[in-house]
Amino acid sequence: MTRVGALAGGITLLASLAACGGGGDTTTPGGAATGQGQQQSSFVIGVSNTLVGNGWREEMICSVKAESLASGKVSKVIVANRNGGPTEQIADLRQLISQGVNAIIVNPSDPDKLNPVIKQAKDRGIVVVAVDQAVSAPEALVVANDQVAYGRLGGEWLAKTLEGKGNVVEMRGIAGAPADNDRHKGFTEALSKYPDIKIVKEVFTGWDYSKGGQQALDLLNSSTAVDGIWTSGIDYTVVNAFKTLGKPYAPVVGADNNEFINQIKSVDGFTGAAVTNPAAIGGVGTAVALDALSGEQVPRETFLTPEVWDLATSKDKLDANYFPDREATFSARVTVEPHTSYTPEQLFACKGPGE
Repeated sequence: MTRVGALAGGITLLASLAACGGGGDTTTPGGAATGQGQQQSSFVIGVSNTLVGNGWREEMICSVKAESLASGKVSKVIVANRNGGPTEQIADLRQLISQGVNAIIVNPSDPDKLNPVIKQAKDRGIVVVAVDQAVSAPEALVVANDQVAYGRLGGEWLAKTLEGKGNVVEMRGIAGAPADNDRHKGFTEALSKYPDIKIVKEVFTGWDYSKGGQQALDLLNSSTAVDGIWTSGIDYTVVNAFKTLGKPYAPVVGADNNEFINQIKSVDGFTGAAVTNPAAIGGVGTAVALDALSGEQVPRETFLTPEVWDLATSKDKLDANYFPDREATFSARVTVEPHTSYTPEQLFACKGPGE
């Protein structure tokens, strides 16, 4: 695989709520979630995910496996992977606790409802890392993409592309999901500066590409005038809807998904922007968990700052982060320096220790 070296750079790591820490990271007051100082080469990592069939989430899990393998510190990765909400995820987390894991990497379905079971895990000496989306439990570490910035940056790009006026559609993710709430906050904050831009429709895609594509078809077939579309990452099927109906393209904001990057690069008459949201956050969370288990002082919160890629300003990054032999929903950011240590090939193999 070529161009992989270019993928590791360009992601800025921020840690919020500054206190002191090493290597550019900071730790929140109280030194949350430092590890037990175990000297062990056979940690067991648990993973909890409640959105199956989503390519981004599958790649997130692969990055956990890849980092676990590359670290040499993990003997096994146990994955609890099913569609569900807080009720199902609480049951899965309890099961992982009973299986004797040392750390849990969880993509939370709710910011607050998991707090009691997270405390149960912490009381058992288990390190809990919420990735992609934040939780309010003080016992958990949070390693996430800055989702408020994701919404804000995409909203600003869309508003400027429309020259400050027009009708836009907001295609959100899953109602109640922390990342969806944060992205919506950032998006609406951005548009509040542009009184001549109106949100004429708001829908929830469930982060399902087929559903989002059908919603776009229905919308474009309606009498609603649409000048631009902001999506919470369900993007390439929205662009396909314009093509299917033979309608002129409107600007679309999406994520750094493989096919959407290709569309920005190659579809005549289409203008789009990809806001970075790397699925490799799972690998970052794993690295942070292993640091905590090894007794290192780690930040309470670590955020990745998104970038906006469009053809006018970021053609080199679009070219470097497109993989023609990967699936449409593949998240382009493969590694995140300095945290992840796996190779792209290990990520693509999606094999954890012992598999």
